[in-house]
Amino acid sequence: MKDIEIAQKSEMLPITQIAQKVGIKAEAIEPYGNYKAKITQTSKTADSQGKLILVTAVSPTPAGEGKSTVTIGLADALSAAGKKTMIALREPSLGPVMGAKGGATGGGYSQVLPMEDINLHFTGDMHALTTANNTLAALIDNHLQQGNELGLDPRQIVWKRVLDINDRALRHIVIGMGGKSSGVVRQDGFDITVASELMAILCLAKDLADLKARIAKILVGYTYDGQPVTVSQLGVEGAITTLLKDALKPNLVQTLEHTPTLIHGGPFANIAHGCNSVLATKTALNLADYTVTEAGFGSDLGAEKFLDIKTPVLGKTPDTIVIVATVRALKMNGGVVKTDLEQEDLPALQAGFSNLKRHIQAMSQYGVPVVVAINQFATDSQNELERLQEMCQAVGVPVEVSNAWALGSQGASKLAETVLSSCQQASSFKPLYAQNSSLEEKILTVVSKIYQAKNVVYSKKALQQLQEFKERGWDQLPVCMAKTQYSFSDDPKLLGAPKDFEIHVREFVPKLGAGFIVALTGNVLTMPGLPKKPAANGIDIDENGKITGLF
Repeated sequence: MKDIEIAQKSEMLPITQIAQKVGIKAEAIEPYGNYKAKITQTSKTADSQGKLILVTAVSPTPAGEGKSTVTIGLADALSAAGKKTMIALREPSLGPVMGAKGGATGGGYSQVLPMEDINLHFTGDMHALTTANNTLAALIDNHLQQGNELGLDPRQIVWKRVLDINDRALRHIVIGMGGKSSGVVRQDGFDITVASELMAILCLAKDLADLKARIAKILVGYTYDGQPVTVSQLGVEGAITTLLKDALKPNLVQTLEHTPTLIHGGPFANIAHGCNSVLATKTALNLADYTVTEAGFGSDLGAEKFLDIKTPVLGKTPDTIVIVATVRALKMNGGVVKTDLEQEDLPALQAGFSNLKRHIQAMSQYGVPVVVAINQFATDSQNELERLQEMCQAVGVPVEVSNAWALGSQGASKLAETVLSSCQQASSFKPLYAQNSSLEEKILTVVSKIYQAKNVVYSKKALQQLQEFKERGWDQLPVCMAKTQYSFSDDPKLLGAPKDFEIHVREFVPKLGAGFIVALTGNVLTMPGLPKKPAANGIDIDENGKITGLF
């Protein structure tokens, strides 16, 4: 049975009952229909924080890893064991939903519901972010048109427009065509909404006042004499914040087994920081004894950014890090092509284990207990599963097989037991780098300790920007590495655990409102494209409104 069919046959509880399970008061619920709601209650007491479990993964492959499936199954298993549990996840973007990756609601009998709503327009957060972003863009161009009091250089405007769909044709555009009354002619471009700074700000803001303060700091461009211009100088931070007042509120839904789930914010991890909102995670921590959250793509991207960018704002470090691996993904990292993955191949598994081993090494540096979860696929042989467990045990990491896709919470019960035990262990979290170290030092630390690269190579433009950032004091901010998700390197074809490679930084993008500097490496794109046969080709709806083809 397909994921969407399982979801459509499942019975959901009214969202008010889900809220009651974790003590959310009726007046703090703003229902969007019967099965989803915005919530305004963000805490009980200042010090009532439960345990935090961060789920990450090996380097993603076309074979699929199922990180969300494991996250949901683990939380359901904790709930089934009598633990007061909540989940905090990111919102799906229409780009991958309509493209190649699909949605982000788990799979099989380990899903969040309502699956169709969450994967499509949900509560409108993505649209609010898109509108707010493009309103700022319109206000910038209007400022140019109406006399340009601030002296903005049209050639140095860094704020781009956004769209929540993969549309490669909009990466580079020219606007203002049509004569004097149609604006100032200049080059512009679109990013995908989930790569926008407003998305990052929404996910890092502590409250409405913090959201407004961060928006005021956004860099929109430079004057003719090279001075930075921010939103506060345009005087529109209040208007942009107003457009996001409802989007700032976390969204409450439920799993197939009725575990309360907050889904809020959705920055990509390869071009942004890849974590759901601080508000949603903090809310879950204050309402539940155990919060299970995840970070995008592999541990070299989402988890590193969770630990080095989100954790300082959140004020809570993980009690356990779970790394999701699959036999299929490791065999691909060991050289097997996708069409041959169903055949047992222990040598390829052995070779591909180098990828998982490097992820384990990367996460172990933070001083937090690490557990490996093997997400079982029906085609995995018993020999492969046992060999993978043996290899994990040989490097001293607890490991459990999870079959939540087929069995729901029952399939993740042993994983839950191991994670509960891990959460009781002593944890001495150590940041990867000092916040006051230089930008070059931060980048070199991430590149050498997480990726295990030998060196960093900067373009001429990047070197010039480094000097500028030092002069402006921006190099004290954390770094957000924009890199391919498929490899530890910046070359998506270098699978496994490559050695003796360099990371190439071509450009920096200051995100002053979000509070970090993005380092663009290799050929990573902030506006992806659709594949030759996009998922949209298989999505349909009948005369009764029943949707098919989502996954």
